[in-house]
Amino acid sequence: MSRVEQFVRDGFVPLRQAVPREVGDQAREIVWRWIGLDPDDPATWTKPVVWATDHTGEGPFRRILASAALAEAMDELAGPGGWAPRFTLGNMPVRFPHSDPSNDDGWHIDANSVDPGDGTWGLSRRPSTMLLLALLSDVGPDDAPTRIRVGSHHDVPGILDRMAADVGVTAMDGRLDFFAAGPRLDEGTAHRPVAYATGEPGDLFLCHPFLVHAAQRHQGTRPRFMSQMPMFLAAPLTPQGPASLAAVFAS
Repeated sequence: MSRVEQFVRDGFVPLRQAVPREVGDQAREIVWRWIGLDPDDPATWTKPVVWATDHTGEGPFRRILASAALAEAMDELAGPGGWAPRFTLGNMPVRFPHSDPSNDDGWHIDANSVDPGDGTWGLSRRPSTMLLLALLSDVGPDDAPTRIRVGSHHDVPGILDRMAADVGVTAMDGRLDFFAAGPRLDEGTAHRPVAYATGEPGDLFLCHPFLVHAAQRHQGTRPRFMSQMPMFLAAPLTPQGPASLAAVFAS
């Protein structure tokens, strides 16, 4: 099965060792310094999740975003010239083994469309982004891997249409509320099998903008480092867009 076929069927594709493991290791060491915690002292891990953000786009972060494997995959899925390169690695939720809930583990799709009037983000049937997950640590089944509802991107257009009808807008043009969508997306995709974004530093996951996913509690022993960021499309997705992305419009 080709990468495009897998993406159309499942809604995501892993890019194993898109950069060498040591690049991910170097990025993780920098993030440890940013968050000011001790990697060798669990007593300093006092919260279930700590957020960091890459504003620099330098060193290992730049190498991840400039990887030939990522560019090749984006060309396949969004089309040559159909996407814009990123220069920073974005937000990084660092998840720690902890007894407290993180309260951010609901099923959702990421905000994918910006209102040109006021710049606010929401959900629409014409998304402008894909989702990229970049692993910066070893992530096994117990290490809070992102949960993915396989094939859920085929269900989401209809869910958004029904939500839009309820509030009197069209899902193609309206910006639907991210938080209001969560329970509807959860219920409407609960029948889908679950996969997990596991792997090692340097692995990437490219996800369809309609792929339903969720965080989860860390049950392992070592903190999980991962970046999650939007990959911007050159134009909002429509039924006439790249086949790998627009196939869901026919679902």
